[in-house]
Amino acid sequence: RSHFLRLKRGDKIIKKNKFCFLSSQSRISFFPIFLLFCCDWELLQVVLGGIFVLGLPFALVQSGYMGLVVLVLSAWVCNHTGRSLVACLYEEQHSSVSKVRVRHSYQDIMDACCKGLWLNWSVVGGWLINLAQVIELLMTCTLYLLVSTTLLCDSLSAVNLPRSACSLMSLMFLLPCLLLTDLRPVSTLSLLCSLAHILISLLVILYCLSCASNWSWSSLSLSVDPEDFIVSVGVIIFSYTSQIFLPPLEGSMEDRGQFDTMLGWTHGVACVMKTTFSLLAVLTWGPETSEVITDNLPPNLRPLVNLCLLAKALLSYPLPFYSAAEILQAFQLLCFLLFLDCYLCQGVSCLALTVRCALLVSSYLLSMLVPRFSLLMGLTGSVTGAAMTLILPCVFHLKLQWERLTVQDRLIDLAILSLGLICSVAGVICSVKGSIVLKFRYGVQ
Repeated sequence: RSHFLRLKRGDKIIKKNKFCFLSSQSRISFFPIFLLFCCDWELLQVVLGGIFVLGLPFALVQSGYMGLVVLVLSAWVCNHTGRSLVACLYEEQHSSVSKVRVRHSYQDIMDACCKGLWLNWSVVGGWLINLAQVIELLMTCTLYLLVSTTLLCDSLSAVNLPRSACSLMSLMFLLPCLLLTDLRPVSTLSLLCSLAHILISLLVILYCLSCASNWSWSSLSLSVDPEDFIVSVGVIIFSYTSQIFLPPLEGSMEDRGQFDTMLGWTHGVACVMKTTFSLLAVLTWGPETSEVITDNLPPNLRPLVNLCLLAKALLSYPLPFYSAAEILQAFQLLCFLLFLDCYLCQGVSCLALTVRCALLVSSYLLSMLVPRFSLLMGLTGSVTGAAMTLILPCVFHLKLQWERLTVQDRLIDLAILSLGLICSVAGVICSVKGSIVLKFRYGVQ
């Protein structure tokens, strides 16, 4: 299987200070090329939820029976917006009925929509897309750090270390990320940990099935707290976010006509797995369901499971971390450092080290400011998740494909767009409010 990025004719590569930049003539997104090496399994892991699926049972407890509806509806909506986004990569030829792929990335679609609106709006659109990517990747890094801290606290509960010390220990484990030059070994280890994560999920399901005699449907309620429900919607949306990977993935397929089928099956399987996993956990533990479901496991199983998940979280951190750093370096947000030509060990430049230090410290500070896993997942889903998954694909589809859309398609896009805006604004307000209340009224445990 070929994992090489295919550049269009006319693209030029500019090498400067051992960094490779695509010229302005290139239509390839600044999203890091290395992601294409592990795109297939990493995308599947993202759609199926990855390690963040462990927070879905708690979200289901907070949202009740409506959460089950949201889990199923989100899969259908994300599948629809994914197809709409990929459809925007194509234009119909005037001389024939066939469609031609004229765009190659999320950024290309944004540029096409912004063209002609205002002077240099296409440039601004590219900046906004890259900014949204960096925010989402930074939030993902923060979530991995937060999960690592939670698991480390639980593993060292006998020592009774404060949470701040565990967070600092997790940060120390991640310091080697500053000197990364090749992610292939980390990607391989992360894949092995992903397989271990699947086994852990199966272990949780089997344990829940063994407790079937004690299941209680009273754990789910029709009446839920509105703020908790809105945060839970953000958590569920975040678990389905994969749109940023779809353009390069569709472009790498030998038979692109099978993309819609592949996407539909993927979201269908993800919906069944997430709903089953979450429902079984809620029926087993009810209101006692923890934010990270492995905390509910018996004491004899929890240490081994937590250590496996801790390794998975720490080894998964470099992937989004390196991605965000590459975007910032390629986009030259810190262009005032470009004149530096001194290199540290293993070929890491001053620019790269500065960007990576800023990202590492930012993720650490965010994990301290938003110490609740569910609140941070909800905030991420409400900000970048809703924007990249619900709002922008519908805007692109309506703008670029308006004349070819039926009335039903337009109404569906408008409905998803309106729903995405409401969920985004309300989710941000509720997540920030919940974080402030937890931080200043109750303190961090």
